[in-house]
Amino acid sequence: MSAAEHPRHALDDVIHAPVRFSVMATLAAAEEAEFGFVRDGVQVSDSVLSKTVTVLERAGYVEVRKGYVGKRPRTWLRLSGPGRRAFEAHVAALRAIAEGRALSAG
Repeated sequence: MSAAEHPRHALDDVIHAPVRFSVMATLAAAEEAEFGFVRDGVQVSDSVLSKTVTVLERAGYVEVRKGYVGKRPRTWLRLSGPGRRAFEAHVAALRAIAEGRALSAG
């Protein structure tokens, strides 16, 4: 396989960081998830998750919805359509790297 075909070129630098990848994976498994659920599942602090979500939201990969449950403020997170596609492409590139194969075009 030539260097241009190597699947590492398809990795998404925004998603590739471990915490961002973990958040994306958590959200890919659900339609929507509450901030606290994601925080606990990924095992990070509120601050780390907040900064991570900001990066993913600016990239257009995560959508944030704020509201209330009773009188308590809540934040829900979900992958956008482009975010879901970017995550799927990133995972496909990781699989291709692990399997030692080039990505197919298209």
